[in-house]
Amino acid sequence: MAFKTLYTYRSNLKNRILPAFQHMSIKEIKPLHIVDFLDKLEKENSRGDKKSGGLSSGTIEIDHRILKNIFKRAVEWRIINRNPVSDVKKPKVTSKEIIPYDEVEVNQMLKALQREPFHWRILITLALTTGLRRSEILGLEWKHVDLSTGVIEVRQTMVHALKGEVIVKQPKTKKSVRKVALPSSVLEELREYHTYRTQERHDIRNAWRGGLWLFLFSHPDGQPFHHEAPYQWFRNFILKNKLRYIRFHDLRHTSATILINRGVHAKIISERLGHGSITTTMNIYGHALRTADQAAADKFESLFNINKAQGQ
Repeated sequence: MAFKTLYTYRSNLKNRILPAFQHMSIKEIKPLHIVDFLDKLEKENSRGDKKSGGLSSGTIEIDHRILKNIFKRAVEWRIINRNPVSDVKKPKVTSKEIIPYDEVEVNQMLKALQREPFHWRILITLALTTGLRRSEILGLEWKHVDLSTGVIEVRQTMVHALKGEVIVKQPKTKKSVRKVALPSSVLEELREYHTYRTQERHDIRNAWRGGLWLFLFSHPDGQPFHHEAPYQWFRNFILKNKLRYIRFHDLRHTSATILINRGVHAKIISERLGHGSITTTMNIYGHALRTADQAAADKFESLFNINKAQGQ
């Protein structure tokens, strides 16, 4: 089982499943208890955090899967005769429509970022301009950045960073290992940021705790950020500046749609995002690509209108 999946399963068990069922023996749990548990997850204040509303359908489906696997093993071990989750309909996963920022909203965000700490400003700017995944950004080391040419090489991802435990892995697919070019203005900012981090590391001297890691984004002492830190910081940043709410991952979608609207070919976008194939890109951004294609077709109208006017 992949580390991220195992982490998610353990978290769900600790925070929701065990508190709900720990007062019962496994033989006492019936399908009705499972149904009641899943229904409560959809309701207000079931999240366990400050955000309103119930859990997403995807998270509820994961809890259903965990329970089914637990009881399946109990049947195999002959602790119980029948899996109660088998009689409970699998929750339907509904995908929310992703509406990335348009260029006006991006400008508003970039303006607000100027008032934020240097490292967060650069991190969000890179997420927007490169389309890198959160784990890819956190896994970046300075050896992966060519400050002369402005090219970032994605060669590893940070899967987990918590309490001194750092797990860095190679990307899942060959396509995810890639080179991504930076805009010249972003490259200039990155050079300044490199100078800033170098001085910061020099000043800290023996207090350095990053070991051999030289991550672009870390605490001043070199220890990497918690793997969920970008999500949490970006959410607070959005709320503080009264910007339209999008997820951190939606910066990746924003990056792609801006390139589409600027007429960049889908194959280039696919390579920048590290998709396994251009088909993946077409499936995710099909609507945006069709809209851009129609806009391209409409550009011919002016030519035909000129010819019609001259023929009259």
